Amino acid sequence: MPPPPQPPLAAPAPAAPCPIRLRPAPTRRRLPAAPRAVSLAASHAHDAAFLSRAADVADRSAGLTCPHPNFGCVIARPEPEADGPEARVVGEGFLYAQGTRCAELLAAEEAGERARGATAYLNLEPGDCYGDSTAVASLVQAGITRVVVGLRHPLKHLRGKAIQSLRSEGIQVDVVGEDLQSKLFKEALTSCLIVNAPLLYRAAFRVPFSVLKYAMTADGKIAASSGHASWVSGRASRGRVFELRGRSDAVIVGGNTVRRDDPRLTARHVKGHVPVRIVMSQTCNLPEEANLWNVHEAYTIVATQRGARRDFQKKLAMKGVEVVEFDMLNPRDVMSYCYDRGYLSVLWECGGTLSAAAISARVIHKVYAFCAPKIIGGVTAPTPVGDLGMNQMTQAIDLIDVSYEQIDRDMLMSGFIQPIPDLSPVIPSADEIPSDDPEVSPYETNIISFYKTWDTFGAFSNFSPHPIDMPDEKGDCLTWPTVEHYYQAHKFVGVENPQASNIVQEIKRARSPEEAARIGRTRQREFPELLRPDWESMKIDVMYRALKCKFSTYAHLTEMLLSTAGSVLVEASPHDLFWGGGREGEGLNYLGRLLMQLRSEILGTVRTSVEARGQEV
Repeated sequence: MPPPPQPPLAAPAPAAPCPIRLRPAPTRRRLPAAPRAVSLAASHAHDAAFLSRAADVADRSAGLTCPHPNFGCVIARPEPEADGPEARVVGEGFLYAQGTRCAELLAAEEAGERARGATAYLNLEPGDCYGDSTAVASLVQAGITRVVVGLRHPLKHLRGKAIQSLRSEGIQVDVVGEDLQSKLFKEALTSCLIVNAPLLYRAAFRVPFSVLKYAMTADGKIAASSGHASWVSGRASRGRVFELRGRSDAVIVGGNTVRRDDPRLTARHVKGHVPVRIVMSQTCNLPEEANLWNVHEAYTIVATQRGARRDFQKKLAMKGVEVVEFDMLNPRDVMSYCYDRGYLSVLWECGGTLSAAAISARVIHKVYAFCAPKIIGGVTAPTPVGDLGMNQMTQAIDLIDVSYEQIDRDMLMSGFIQPIPDLSPVIPSADEIPSDDPEVSPYETNIISFYKTWDTFGAFSNFSPHPIDMPDEKGDCLTWPTVEHYYQAHKFVGVENPQASNIVQEIKRARSPEEAARIGRTRQREFPELLRPDWESMKIDVMYRALKCKFSTYAHLTEMLLSTAGSVLVEASPHDLFWGGGREGEGLNYLGRLLMQLRSEILGTVRTSVEARGQEV
């Protein structure tokens, strides 16, 4: 009898990869059916193991940077080089942050010549934020002969494009659930879904992935009857909460939490990304002084009802707190606003009243419940979730994909209220893949919006991964990783102070445009005396010089810009009222204006050149 199929993490058998399209036709001498099945199962097991590894690699930037689509690439040789599948890996890479080098390029660089003839494992179909298919080109130039993809890209303007491009280059592409349908891929596919759950929820429901987190006693209380809640859970559980915050774009609380607990809501004890703090309060009945009003630690937004306590709103604005008014404040509208800000993941750390409203509005997708081995009692002691209008146990919401983890003395239970959307069944044919997202429909309205680097025109963003070479004050040419690096650093260029020079170098060394922006804005608040005195009058000129350099350096970006002729370009930031268009079109949209000005200059140059050639003829 043949040996049983190997489990997903078993050592690789010396068999060749499974015989799909690119294998030569079989010879007349056929292998017996049973050994071939074993070989195919072993090949699938190895593929599944490497795909799971790609998902793990993709998650390495979690907590270090603002949430973004998670891409991981693992390159493995087709023949075993040692015992165990890990010995075959020759290159790995992951996307560190938006605007940084793609996972495929990093993995190919690490693999070098060993990538030739190898297989690349991608947890997610590449999403092009370069505007020139760098991810695909990296794999092609490296000599990759086969690519295994866990998930097609969920965004419509990217779904299927990279897969089609790879196949057109003669590379065998196997997509899990389409070309690879073995049960051995179930665990690997789940890993691919989980690592990009925020992106999948955002694409499917047009709201950020929302997680409700709470800590409760064994009798289901989040505080004593007096409201005292320090601390329900242990230190180790609180450390896990800091990790959850680091994985989130924003943390949401209600006014009661601010008044009762005066939280900081930072990801302290964890180096890296610090989420925005959002306070929801209909009446804006909030304390004059609170830890959340200290925006040196993290940015704070107060979401309130239109017209509520305008005098207090002005006081908050003077402290640097952003106030956003809603006609009717509710969780659904706040989540729509967070969606417009480009958020992928939001953590709710609110009390029972707000959590019940969020669950009823169907904007909560997952729950993290920390249960401490304590009993506090109390008829009026608050519980994690308020009234949902349910009177029978048969109405209860059943969590799915539930997991349990003991954290010191506490127990963490987590589960999904709504399953992770699997968009893979929506498979466009080769001639149905749209070049632009049909939901945006920029040409119908004559307006083209851009914001995040993964948007249709994301390459227009300051965060796009396009280095620029610009002369310094001495005339020496310096390379800046992105336009954002250059812009933020030039807030302090020319100031005769060693500290200002140090800040310039600190920004230049930032690993991502997101970090460059955070450093520049933070140092501007901390050291206003180091800001160049002419900054307000010069910042538009600084930005325009950087944009001209970017678009003149990369011809494909110029082509993309010219393709928008006749359309209005709008930087779709809802909160940046200078460079962006604002939430309701109230922004000045200077970035969009500069791009349109640059477009006009290029078109003018093209016309002049054409006319000159016509005169010569």
